[in-house]
Amino acid sequence: MPGEAGEKITEGLDGLRQRLAAYADLGAGFAKWRAVITINDIAPTRNNIRANAHSLARYAMLCQEAGIVPIVEPEVVGDGEPGNHSLERCAQVTGDVLENVFKELRLAGVDLAGMLLKPNMVLPGVNSRDRPTVEEVAQRTVAVLKEHVPAAVPGIAFLSGGQTDEEATAHLSAMNRIPGKPWPLTFSYGRALQNVALRTWAGRRENFPQARQAFAHRAHMNSLAATGEWTNAVDRAA
Repeated sequence: MPGEAGEKITEGLDGLRQRLAAYADLGAGFAKWRAVITINDIAPTRNNIRANAHSLARYAMLCQEAGIVPIVEPEVVGDGEPGNHSLERCAQVTGDVLENVFKELRLAGVDLAGMLLKPNMVLPGVNSRDRPTVEEVAQRTVAVLKEHVPAAVPGIAFLSGGQTDEEATAHLSAMNRIPGKPWPLTFSYGRALQNVALRTWAGRRENFPQARQAFAHRAHMNSLAATGEWTNAVDRAA
């Protein structure tokens, strides 16, 4: 991002209305826009948070104009340099980002009931000495969401954000065991869903059956987590 050391801004708004119209004609029902927010000694700056929130809102409104459901993805990353921030620092930044995102969504006239949110979980940086329990991550994440995400949002689908397969599953399941949430919590994982299947496949055709089985297992475990029913014992036994 110009003028900011190490911060990023997602580009691509120019011509997006026309592209979305073409995608809608092709049958697209959903679109996703990811904004990356870095934590370090000077970041995130107010300018970076506001700029990314504004872009997310413009994208979301353009999607709804085209009849496409926007997936809004503001990601506070845990692996930026130096990646040593605490759980509480991530909670503060995530809350600030979400507050700004929903402020811009409202200003843009986005129908909150016609969008999905894809946020990060509240986690310490990858190099942090702060090692919270699964329950602490779940409680802190849900608390931040309750404070900053309107109940009108119909669903929240988490990204895995560099967590291991089982960490991402365990955190989601623990969150879904917390009562009183106004939205369903589910998963939209990349690495945490695909890692084991890719490692099992290893580029070899003869490994296809085992890779499919590994992927199906991880997907099933995350489906259990989406209802709060996952446990380590179930994961090992399946």
